[in-house]
Amino acid sequence: MNKIFLLPFFLFLLQTNSVFAQEAEKDEDAFFIRSIYDQALVNGSAYDWLFHLSENIGGRISGSDEAQEAVEYTKKIMDTLALDKVWLQECTVPHWVRGDMEIAQIMPFGSVEKKTMQAAALGNSGGTGAQGITADVIEVMELADLDKLGRENIEGKIVFFNRPFNQKYIRTFYAYGGAVDQRVFGPAKAAKYGAVGTLVRSMTGRLDDVPHTGVTIFEEGIEPIAALAISTNDAEFLSDQIKQNKTVKVFIRANPKKMPDAISYNVIGEIKGSEKPEEIILVGGHLDSWDIGGGAHDDGAGCVHSMEVFNILKNLNYKPKRTIRCVLFMNEENGLAGATEYAKVSNENKEFHMAAIESDAGGFTPRGFSCDAVDEIFKDKYKQLTQWLPLLEPYRLAFEKGGGGADITPLKSQNGILIGFRPDSQRYFDYHHTKIDRIEAVNKRELELGAASITSLVYLLDKYGLDNKE
Repeated sequence: MNKIFLLPFFLFLLQTNSVFAQEAEKDEDAFFIRSIYDQALVNGSAYDWLFHLSENIGGRISGSDEAQEAVEYTKKIMDTLALDKVWLQECTVPHWVRGDMEIAQIMPFGSVEKKTMQAAALGNSGGTGAQGITADVIEVMELADLDKLGRENIEGKIVFFNRPFNQKYIRTFYAYGGAVDQRVFGPAKAAKYGAVGTLVRSMTGRLDDVPHTGVTIFEEGIEPIAALAISTNDAEFLSDQIKQNKTVKVFIRANPKKMPDAISYNVIGEIKGSEKPEEIILVGGHLDSWDIGGGAHDDGAGCVHSMEVFNILKNLNYKPKRTIRCVLFMNEENGLAGATEYAKVSNENKEFHMAAIESDAGGFTPRGFSCDAVDEIFKDKYKQLTQWLPLLEPYRLAFEKGGGGADITPLKSQNGILIGFRPDSQRYFDYHHTKIDRIEAVNKRELELGAASITSLVYLLDKYGLDNKE
């Protein structure tokens, strides 16, 4: 046969073999991802671990005995997972103590009888003293309203922040972001104008009788005043009374304390990569939670998701090319001390986090992942991630642009990609920062699907990397 005719024939064979090889590899990946889901749904341990964190340990506010118990428990779990290394990373955390149960009451007037509202002090709130405070209430919707009112209308009063969630958002985290500034910054700003206390509508779109705590920030030089969240039903009632009667008095009592900073720990475990150990794939959640519930969705779910990655891969005898590291961060809720310390040490050690995945949006049905990185690399890395969609879409997973998460954001300067696990958000803020964030709020199967989703992405990141060279 003429050599001129042979060359196209051989090129055709090479291209055909390449296509067959690619298809075979896709099939191999599809089968392995299916086995990940099988392991999570049949042999998973995440729900049992979460039960212990939520019900046997409970609320794990940084600096507390419960937070230390959670550190010891999760380290013990990681010690059983045949990892190459498990260690504690010391960090200094704030320690705020709630004290006795808070009281918030609308005082009787006219035909209105005394009404006790469901209330919870916000983290870092100041106190009222043992006798409590009774004062007129002034309602505002925006922080800017305080500037318009001025000291003459605010001094000596209790400021009531009552901006509700915007129900138009499909993803409820956007509604939360549009309302939470009044909780985080409102009390301090009210204090600057002489307010003696604040009430804040709870951060949820649901009308119920459950108060939601959360952090409020008093910058240096501002004496903390009492800052209480009230349930959305009580917020609606109080607002109606103010509109009808103009002058409404409320009694509040709270006696939290700011304690000296405490020593706590991030809990870290890793499997060293066999080929590229210098490239780290991090999975993590935050171990601390607010003190009034069990911290099941926020963020016990993220912690057990992350530990379950190791459990699944171990059961499948998978040997990673890259270093896979689980980090359970301490003090996300009121300071980010654990995340700050982790990034500091990582940068000092000149580490490279090729990818960091954070689970801090609950244990609900998986919907996908949001991604972030420095502008110079984001487009290329995101494009590579989306090439795996045919393998993930059968499990109803998608990628979107967006934040990775509070605890992994300090790693952004390492030029890896930051990824946030995104479950369905519709019910998250029903439980967020409440006494009802307990194991009964978590569906076992949904939790397991979350662990499988994260593990599947870890597998693809580990096998193929994000450098276009494999």
